[in-house]
Amino acid sequence: MINVHSIPGSPYGRAVFVACIEKNAPYRLQRIGPGQHKAPEHLARHPFGRVPAIDDDGFVVYETQAIIRYIDAAYPGPSLVPADAKAKARMDEAIGVVDCYFFADNAAKTLGFNRVVAPKLGFPVNEAAAQAAIPATRHVLDVLGGFVKDQPYMAGDAFSLADIHAGTQIDLLSTAPEAAEMIAGSPLEPWLERLRARPSFAATTWEQVAAMAA
Repeated sequence: MINVHSIPGSPYGRAVFVACIEKNAPYRLQRIGPGQHKAPEHLARHPFGRVPAIDDDGFVVYETQAIIRYIDAAYPGPSLVPADAKAKARMDEAIGVVDCYFFADNAAKTLGFNRVVAPKLGFPVNEAAAQAAIPATRHVLDVLGGFVKDQPYMAGDAFSLADIHAGTQIDLLSTAPEAAEMIAGSPLEPWLERLRARPSFAATTWEQVAAMAA
């Protein structure tokens, strides 16, 4: 049983749930509440006090990239990593774009927090920061859209870890009005629909994970 220590609503936590479902790996949410990500108990799992972290029968791993790669390698079923070297490089490239540029300050992280996360959780909205983040968000969405311009998934014809990593982030962001406008009519729109049709994505929406945590 994979114990997933995460905050409900976290797209990085959702990526782990999606990977578990895709690999038919048993999992359960261990809810991290407000402020608990900095508590000594969680810092023992993740020394930087972030989410998610997992405990798989005593094997503790943090950082989403490492976690989903571990789940793919440790559990049976079709691999979520392309065998072709070029496709694998595209997968790694897309994952890197998400971590380095999509989730950067003053980009999609900032817009998503102020338009989606803060209103849901009752936090104050920084309107100036949200507006300032629009150009960088548009750029990173344009770049990620280029990955699926001529192919169904980020690394080619097959669903991969790149689609999990990017899809959970963009699906959350897509509920922000500015981001929805950027995505509409772009290659990301049909790609998102393909992801949302997968049982792994349908079972791990914000509402579904919140119900899991209740």
